[in-house]
Amino acid sequence: MADKLTIAEVEHIAELAKLGLTGEEKRTFQEQLSAILEYFEMLQGVDTSAIPPTASVLPLRNVMREDEVQPSLPPELVLANAPEREGDSFQVQAVLK
Repeated sequence: MADKLTIAEVEHIAELAKLGLTGEEKRTFQEQLSAILEYFEMLQGVDTSAIPPTASVLPLRNVMREDEVQPSLPPELVLANAPEREGDSFQVQAVLK
């Protein structure tokens, strides 16, 4: 297997990922990333013209339950652990000034 990536390209990828690699790690990643690129080249040769485009390979189905009206929690219970409150509401710092 001929390496698709050079050591310089592996160093560039490592810099983009902010990784410090040893010389041995650079050689290991050079081999592994080159193998991945070879697999992509094999996939490029697969004829997919008869396969329709799809957003998902799994059938779509709604897994949500039906909404059911239920009584709300009382404000005292909801606000029991609130660090600060104002009446029946949580009090928080302003996000926009």
